Amino acid sequence: MASVHSNDEELETKEMDTRSMSSSRNHSQGTPYIHKVGLPPKQKLFKEFTNTIKETFFSDDPLRPFKHQPKSRKFILGVQAIFPIFEWGRGYNLLKFRGDLIAGLTIASLCIPQDIGYSKLANLAPQYGLYSSFVPPLIYAIMGSSRDIAIGPVAVVSLLLGTLLRNEIDPTTNPVDYRRLAFTATFFAGITQATLGILRMGFLIDFLSHAAIVGFMGGAAITIALQQLKGFLGIKKFTKKTDVVSVMQSVFQSAHHGWNWQTMVIGASFLTFLLFAKYIGKKKKNLFWVPAIAPLISVILSTFFVYITHAEKNGVEIVRHIEKGINPPSVNEIFFTGDYLAKGFKIGVVAGMIALTEAIAIGRTFATMKDYQLDGNKEMVALGTMNIVGSMTSCYVSTGSFSRSAVNYMAGCQTAVSNIVMSCVVFLTLQFITPLFKYTPNAILAAIIISAVINLIDFQAAILIWKIDKFDFVACMGAFFGVIFASVEIGLLIAVSISFAKILLQVTRPRTAILGKIPNTTVYRNIQQYPEATKVPGVMIVRVDSAIYFSNSNYIKERILRWLADEEELLKEAYLPSIEFLIVEMSPVTDIDTSGIHALEELHSSLRKRDIQVNHMHA
Repeated sequence: MASVHSNDEELETKEMDTRSMSSSRNHSQGTPYIHKVGLPPKQKLFKEFTNTIKETFFSDDPLRPFKHQPKSRKFILGVQAIFPIFEWGRGYNLLKFRGDLIAGLTIASLCIPQDIGYSKLANLAPQYGLYSSFVPPLIYAIMGSSRDIAIGPVAVVSLLLGTLLRNEIDPTTNPVDYRRLAFTATFFAGITQATLGILRMGFLIDFLSHAAIVGFMGGAAITIALQQLKGFLGIKKFTKKTDVVSVMQSVFQSAHHGWNWQTMVIGASFLTFLLFAKYIGKKKKNLFWVPAIAPLISVILSTFFVYITHAEKNGVEIVRHIEKGINPPSVNEIFFTGDYLAKGFKIGVVAGMIALTEAIAIGRTFATMKDYQLDGNKEMVALGTMNIVGSMTSCYVSTGSFSRSAVNYMAGCQTAVSNIVMSCVVFLTLQFITPLFKYTPNAILAAIIISAVINLIDFQAAILIWKIDKFDFVACMGAFFGVIFASVEIGLLIAVSISFAKILLQVTRPRTAILGKIPNTTVYRNIQQYPEATKVPGVMIVRVDSAIYFSNSNYIKERILRWLADEEELLKEAYLPSIEFLIVEMSPVTDIDTSGIHALEELHSSLRKRDIQVNHMHA
């Protein structure tokens, strides 16, 4: 809509300019003035090629700050470009640290219980979730350019990784190879992210449309919540499939003998508490810390309750054991040869792209809110390096968490130091506190995950997509139902396929419009948008709203001929004079290739046979 209006405005401006010029000439010579289109200056082929490459891959001109600088300064700028901590670290002070300390402690209290739960989604032991909130945030704090993003495992990537890995190896019968494949996938996720950043191919993640992401995230959130019914209801035999039909069958089949009422009481009471805490945080913005610390309070209270009542003897499932100590090295565990190498690479690329999409979206959101620039390619290199190092230190794929980043922002974080503070708290937890989680019931972890993923279901965004673009809504719902009724990877495939289909459709089927004259003006507008606009007798004006390429040139030619045929039918029925002139308004046509020129030549010769004159108007 906006582009159509802008095209109309351009046409109006052009007409005014032409009228004023021609009228001035009419006064002096009595003949209209015709603008001639000047040829652009000729460029050497190599220079033209390098300019195209520069605009495609280096549109942000990354080497601009290095111009006219001495070598020593260039070296410092180079170090600051790779490690932004050396840039913002110079102006760091105690006041900023105060904000970062409060934010870091707040997100740490949220991340510890979430990490234990998310590692279960990835079918890994609880400590691996905590490991992934220790090393990756430290690497990101040194290399990342976002001030607000909070790094760690996230629900959607954990579920995706867990599902894809389980398709290859069963985590219960072969946990060692499963863990090794998880580290291999993390390594290749990091390689994918860093490569995209270094080759400056960040635009590839933009191919996943906003609508497809909304649908995919919503579907994944419901899938994750349904997966938690195992821990929430205390079911021992639970399906390994993620689709809603299999999960609900598994739940109801175990209803008579498999549900544990003590587990349900713990889960339901603390889920109510967590949702109430979220409600308070939304109502009163200054109480943002209430929903942030609620999960940790829930874990402490439920663990204490289970410990004093020994509810685990009555069938309440507990965490039991979390390995004490910091991340052990895992370089030797990565598959660099064998059958699992290719499988790890494939899973890593998919998980890496989704993690990247989520992190960049979060980073851009908060950068806009705080009015600073975020370099997408630098972010990719930082996230990639973080996951490569993570894979070598027993971590699985980490990225930016929306819930933790929102808390980080609300808590008043100033820089990435809040990630360092969070990492230090996780370090202390791993060193000293993990044995205390022994009696933590699985039901509380399920409740924490359910309350966390509810926010991923964005009804308002889906309603807005429906109002704006119905095709986008189809993409949104396709991804949503694909995740819910099939699997996470099918939903992802549908999301990507529909996003590509939309691009192809827009390229191959551009919009064309018939223009009419608005009464008492010399302005011409789309007759569908302006019902009062009237057609000029004997003249048809068609506007092409796109560049004309080999992919759409034939369609544009055929569409114009079809407009003409329809119009002539209407005129014949009304006994009105037929079309004598066709004006093709080409102001919106920004580019045309040889196929486009051939199509217009064919159109011209076709219309000449019908005694219709063709004029091409352009800006």
